[in-house]
Amino acid sequence: MYLGLHLALAAIAAVWLATGPNALAQGAPPKPGPTPAAPMPDIKPHVPLPAQPGDAFGEEVQLPDRNVVYIKGHTNWDTAFDTLIDAFKSLNDYLTKQNIKPAGPYLTVYTETDDTGFSFQAGVIIAQPLANPPKGDIASGKAPAGKALKFVHRGSYDAMDTTYEAITNYLDDRNLEAQDLFIEEFATDPAKSDPNSLVINVYVPVK
Repeated sequence: MYLGLHLALAAIAAVWLATGPNALAQGAPPKPGPTPAAPMPDIKPHVPLPAQPGDAFGEEVQLPDRNVVYIKGHTNWDTAFDTLIDAFKSLNDYLTKQNIKPAGPYLTVYTETDDTGFSFQAGVIIAQPLANPPKGDIASGKAPAGKALKFVHRGSYDAMDTTYEAITNYLDDRNLEAQDLFIEEFATDPAKSDPNSLVINVYVPVK
């Protein structure tokens, strides 16, 4: 078993499975009728959506050098998504007041994980370094750059457990060793999109 992020990914997958929401209750049976309509497929929020053509899974990429404004925090697994949304909204408020437009997606850098929660940096990409760096909870700096493996997740945030299980298995099968952090990049706006139809690029920096 590998150290660092490889263990963190396995731990995260296990925690998601242990703490994820219960399956949705089955709906009431349809009223009797001569020819009842076939029910539409029910994709539960904790099950990822099917991959689309072109979705990366283990694709080697080079993360570019990017400027970022971010908020550090710590949260429990059961409130993770709500905490991240609040952080992104705070960043939006700050950028609006400073008349700065985002130049890239929202992203979360996971810096530490345990059985109860994780520490993170929730950020948004900006075009240029800030002339007057913010003070207090909000900071500015550089997003992680360099060699990484890209994996695409589709579906709700609660369904990330399955994605991380698959990532862990991918690393195992190829004897790959990851660094001690990983990045989630929201290809869809997490505050405005359907929470059950998110598209999240997961980047795993490798040694």
